[in-house]
Amino acid sequence: MAGKGKGKDSRQRGRGTSEAVVGQVDGGRAELTPDRERSNAWTLLIDGAPQSHVDLDDPGYLDFAYQRRIGHLIDLAAPARQPLNVVHLGGGAFTLARYTAAGRPRSTQQVVEIDAGLVAFVREHLPLDPQARVRVRAVDARAGLAKIPDGWADLVIADVFSGARTPAHLTSTEFLDDVRRALAPTGWYVANLADGPPLAHLRGQIATAASRFTELALAADPVLWRGKRFGNAVLVAADRELPVAEFTRRVASDPHPGRVEHGRALADFAGGAAPVGDASATPSPEPPPSVFR
Repeated sequence: MAGKGKGKDSRQRGRGTSEAVVGQVDGGRAELTPDRERSNAWTLLIDGAPQSHVDLDDPGYLDFAYQRRIGHLIDLAAPARQPLNVVHLGGGAFTLARYTAAGRPRSTQQVVEIDAGLVAFVREHLPLDPQARVRVRAVDARAGLAKIPDGWADLVIADVFSGARTPAHLTSTEFLDDVRRALAPTGWYVANLADGPPLAHLRGQIATAASRFTELALAADPVLWRGKRFGNAVLVAADRELPVAEFTRRVASDPHPGRVEHGRALADFAGGAAPVGDASATPSPEPPPSVFR
């Protein structure tokens, strides 16, 4: 996915318009559609698949359920308002970087997004706060991670999709070895994982993380836990005790309540799945078309 320039827009351009903004980016057709219920909020879609939601007037508002769950982890990773060093693998519309900057001023963040055209498109139409300490690199996520200094990051957040699938090289033990290298000893790895029945990919990702970290928790919708529907799960992994009780409470009180599992229950759910290495890694499954209807 290599491309250079900005997309060409159709219909009206810029913010504050009720019209969608469309552009061609490296990954396909990008579209920003206005949120009819929030005056300066937009949903980013790539080839029709929703990627991010941003409220420019209220960056602390997270619309997507999985992003709310990651937002809870950003809130719980350190005392309130304490700045963090954060690596975002996958940029989208920089929703979680904006959230972190709003809730934890003076945080230093690096966003790694391979789609240079998308970066330019988002910067033009949904500009970042110039006061936010956010650096964006338009390179492959694993290549960008390799540039992070040892022990620098308090959080590494992986939310990477090529189309609607996580690339294989971002699902392996070797990838997590580099995540651990970049994390501070007290840091957390957070990942957005997508899967559907029979949940083989999700179980493999739990096993892969468990082979590299001592503490894990996973948040997902009840229907996903039961293997009834395709959806997103949020994994957090660390080498220190996680605030599972508070994370569970927050996820359960969301507008779309979810369930958190950890410890023995999560290991039982993984069901003896084997860790995934580079040699055997595959992309996450293609979602069924009904997911985006």
